[in-house]
Amino acid sequence: MNERLAARGRQISRLKEGTAQKVSNVLLSGAAGVASFIFSLLAFLYITSFNEKIIASIVAGAFCLLVSYIASERPNSQSARALSALGDRLLAVEQGDLTSPTPKIVREAMPKLATAVDSLFAEVRASIENAHALGMYDPVTSLPNRLHFRAEADKLLAARSPETMAAMLFVDLDRFKNVNDSLGHARGDQLLIMVANRLRVVVTAEVGEGQAGRPLLARLAGDEFTIFFPEIETAADAERVARRIALAISEPFELHGHSMDIGASVGVAISPEHGVAIESLMRAADIAMYQAKNSGGGRYCLFSEELAAEHQRKVDTEAALSEAVQRGEFLLALQPQLSCATGEVVGAEALLRWNHPREGMRLPGTFIPIAEQTGIIAEIGDWVIAEVASMLAEWQSQGIDRRIAFNVSPRQLDRADFFQRMRTTFADAGVPLSMIELEFTESAAMECSETVLAEIAALRRDGAWIAIDDFGTGYSNLARLRAMPLDRVKLDPSLIADIETSEKARVVVQAVVQLIKGVGAGIVAEAVENAAQADILRAMGCETVQGFVFAHPMFEEEYLEWTQNADRGSRSVA
Repeated sequence: MNERLAARGRQISRLKEGTAQKVSNVLLSGAAGVASFIFSLLAFLYITSFNEKIIASIVAGAFCLLVSYIASERPNSQSARALSALGDRLLAVEQGDLTSPTPKIVREAMPKLATAVDSLFAEVRASIENAHALGMYDPVTSLPNRLHFRAEADKLLAARSPETMAAMLFVDLDRFKNVNDSLGHARGDQLLIMVANRLRVVVTAEVGEGQAGRPLLARLAGDEFTIFFPEIETAADAERVARRIALAISEPFELHGHSMDIGASVGVAISPEHGVAIESLMRAADIAMYQAKNSGGGRYCLFSEELAAEHQRKVDTEAALSEAVQRGEFLLALQPQLSCATGEVVGAEALLRWNHPREGMRLPGTFIPIAEQTGIIAEIGDWVIAEVASMLAEWQSQGIDRRIAFNVSPRQLDRADFFQRMRTTFADAGVPLSMIELEFTESAAMECSETVLAEIAALRRDGAWIAIDDFGTGYSNLARLRAMPLDRVKLDPSLIADIETSEKARVVVQAVVQLIKGVGAGIVAEAVENAAQADILRAMGCETVQGFVFAHPMFEEEYLEWTQNADRGSRSVA
């Protein structure tokens, strides 16, 4: 309301000024006309000669024209010069001049206009400064953003001498997503502010301890922060700061009655050893940070050439995986599962192999984690299901009745249509669900939603076997374990590795076996390497075993031949 009144006042003021200018022009023009009339009258009264009258008329006319011109132009000439000067001032904006005041002639001839122009430039400057601040600083933490950080870090790096060491620290919060998911993004932003304050404390402490160049702290994006130290004495100094950061963030945060334990992974890169440009330093620190996170988080890692080589292998693997399915480079190997009671083959686990065009046959451990991270595992999983369906359909036509187990990735469970598409694949191949066994990791089984549990239960009712794989490596909710639709539990190889030599290992395995039997599930031991382990597991009540002690993974043709021989051996023993 006040702004509208002020604007209305300015309009009235401009109207009054325009009216006053018009009245002034009329008075001046009238005065010039009166003076011309008096001059002409006197000339005609006192001059009698015709020729003199002509001359007087010409002089009078010229005088009238001169007086009229002076009367009309005099009040406008200063305004015209002022407007011309104002135009030049406005054109100077093209060269970026937003600070010079309006010219003096404008302030003298049009003071109100000069004030308005100065106010306009002041508002434009303020708007530009605000936009610059929004574009260069993070609105949540008020720290420099990625654009600002890159620009300032470039300047700091270029200003230092070639012999001076610098350090880049890359900080990524470990469990920040859980905060957003459980408490919401507003609480997540508050936690980011608290993290930024703790990082400021660490940086300020370093400056207080005699840091030569002031560090640059920024929030890059999401839960990622970075700190650039333009001058350090040794790499150990940077590692000390990284250790302080990891410890500082590991302390719980009190957030609206909740104690939040998140932690941080910190990557460290040193210049010039790990790069002489900001881009290379940030990349090196990022690689080191991911190594720290993959090692469990809550720690720091210093970049090295070994890390760079490993990272490049991952990048190459990711690129090759994206085309491996289309190029038909994957194969399925089958490892027999034998009954401890009868020794007969009761099924097989399908194990993925990648026939890499340059590196040869690669085992799952060299590429499955990367496929999980990138999401390519979902496409690979579709191929495995289709291959198992085709294999079982061929076996049925040959009268072979043998079950195949295969792993299901958590990424596959994230797809709403996964179970329906899998059902369709086996139905189209004419393979009953009783011929398959789905293996879920312990973590996926414990964390899956009620909807997924319902789908798993429906599969089990329709004949599919359900198993938990690698049991003993994750967190098990006993209530969930008891309620989950389940047929078998596979012991992780780490549980049985020392059972023939360690009493503690045997006690643990025996307890796990009793727990599994208590929920009504069968037990499968995998990676059994010798007969002593097999005998102990049999005595403990393990029903099924698989491992090198009986057979290595084989491709389909070899597997079928091996199982035929095994079946003949079982019949002859019987």
